[in-house]
Amino acid sequence: MSDTNSTTTTWPGVQFGIFTVTDITQDPTTGHTPSERERIAATVEIAKHAEEVGLDVFAIGEHHNPPFWSSSPTTTLAYIAAQTERLILSTSTTLITTNDPVKIAEDYAMLQHLSGGRMDLMLGRGNTGPVYPWFGKDIRQGVPLAIENYALLHKLWREDVVDFEGKFRTPLQGFTSTPRPLDGVPPFVWHGSIRTPEIAEQAAYYGDGFFANNIFWPAEHYQRLIGLYRQRWEHYGHGAPETAIVGIGGQAFMAKNSQDAVAQFRPYFDNAPVYGHGPSMEDFTEMTPLTVGSPQQVIDRYAGMRDLFGDFQRQLFLVDHAGLPLKTVLEQLDFLGGEVVPVLRKELAKDRPAIVPDAPTHAARVAATYGDGPVREARPRANRGDNLSGPSPYQDTPAPVGAAFGLGGAR
Repeated sequence: MSDTNSTTTTWPGVQFGIFTVTDITQDPTTGHTPSERERIAATVEIAKHAEEVGLDVFAIGEHHNPPFWSSSPTTTLAYIAAQTERLILSTSTTLITTNDPVKIAEDYAMLQHLSGGRMDLMLGRGNTGPVYPWFGKDIRQGVPLAIENYALLHKLWREDVVDFEGKFRTPLQGFTSTPRPLDGVPPFVWHGSIRTPEIAEQAAYYGDGFFANNIFWPAEHYQRLIGLYRQRWEHYGHGAPETAIVGIGGQAFMAKNSQDAVAQFRPYFDNAPVYGHGPSMEDFTEMTPLTVGSPQQVIDRYAGMRDLFGDFQRQLFLVDHAGLPLKTVLEQLDFLGGEVVPVLRKELAKDRPAIVPDAPTHAARVAATYGDGPVREARPRANRGDNLSGPSPYQDTPAPVGAAFGLGGAR
């Protein structure tokens, strides 16, 4: 294996972490709006502190418009990887519709090598409609783009030489993406969705993870999406519904007592770009997982997520948006790492069926691929695309998921 940290550290059961949408928002209590440089530097400090307090995952979104700054997640995550030792680095999300699959394959395989396997990624279609024409795509083709582009990405990480012809890009003939995946094992992929059943279907088809970012709508909506994913997981032969890999989102703001938390967070909620000037904070906390209160209230709320969605593998919290100053965000991480997550780990481990898999890690997936056998290492030769010798450890890749939706094109 390529990195000691990726082989000796494990995250059994549920992984806990944070995700950022990277908004640059005025602090409504002081009037201060951070510069891009200030906000980027603060985000790096937040990620480093997440590791220091014992969290498992840091994930960053991808945006190409103000007030967000994270247009290049892999650059940011590689920089953070160089300053951390244990933290899993992920995205929330990588735009599978408007990014070229070849570039995704190359960029995230590179991040996989640089981080020693401490990474995965979440694919999604995004929530900013204009991003499609910015990258020469048609928003009306959003779902077909997601299906075809992932069919290609899946092949690029599993086949040393790829031939591909689809509807949305020029054909590939004898193409090899570089670098090859670390240890011959592709990065783990989560398919993120707020509203789209086709994405749950896609995740189930490939046997990938499904991340339901349930921060905006009532729980019943996400129960249906996760239920569909589990049913289709079993349909495609990956195992019982309980063995599906599920992640969920969350939001919290804490103080030692609930009254202080409500008073401190209200101006930020009322002006937040993601939900400000809409429902009241009280209505929003009732309808969604947003919890504003004491650490114990957050524990009680999130321990109950298991009753809503079944056993799951990843829980991410949004804690750094809406203009909250860095000092306040670091205090929120102290609450999460010091008081909330240790209790949630114990609560979610109680009576967890043996059939439920642990959260995915690179080390565990390498062990599942090779057992006690030697780990494959790519050694390119300088000739056309077929520059790797030796047998592949992979099974033949299944037919493109587009077939499951009656869509042609990829082959």
